[in-house]
Amino acid sequence: MKIAACSMLALMTALPAAAQTERFALRPYGLITYEAFSAKTTFDATFGESSYPFWGAGAELILPKHIYVDVSASRFKKTGQRAFLNNGQAFQLGIPLTATITPFEIAGGYRFVLTHYPSITPFAGAGVGWYSYKETSDFAAAGEDVDTTHVGGLVVGGVEFRVHRWIALSGDVHYTHVPGILGTGGISKDAGETDLGGVAARFKFIVGR
Repeated sequence: MKIAACSMLALMTALPAAAQTERFALRPYGLITYEAFSAKTTFDATFGESSYPFWGAGAELILPKHIYVDVSASRFKKTGQRAFLNNGQAFQLGIPLTATITPFEIAGGYRFVLTHYPSITPFAGAGVGWYSYKETSDFAAAGEDVDTTHVGGLVVGGVEFRVHRWIALSGDVHYTHVPGILGTGGISKDAGETDLGGVAARFKFIVGR
């Protein structure tokens, strides 16, 4: 994650002069995400539900010709229980398990101009993310706790609403595919679920023009 943090800092400081012109805009934002995980059985059995919020922040760089670059970091943390499957039915073991997911994502795309509705801007894009996953548990044997990072892909589409000269709100649908973390052991292996991604609704509070 040190590389990710340096990348975000570089993006926010690389164009200080350009960001003041009409051709470029650098806009920070706060982020709330509510994600339905693809590994439904795993999350249901471990935490009781398969949809949870993430909280985060990021920045958008608006470029000429309606191109944008988006960098964000967010976090999910939840404590549940270790579980197993027997004949397709999940059973919790009463052993606390805490999972932390920290995505760092970079996306790029296009902002569509609606001539008759200048305060509304649809957008679509795609990108890549680095997904840090940590799993700790009481009474874990050697090698059972997990601390790893894998690369995944994402696509996104949504609409931005300008509510003030310097304030905008946006909502989008965000799909991620993150293979290689789940499915190697525990209940995710029993359930045959290997994707840590999912489909999310995201909401941004954007500062900037």
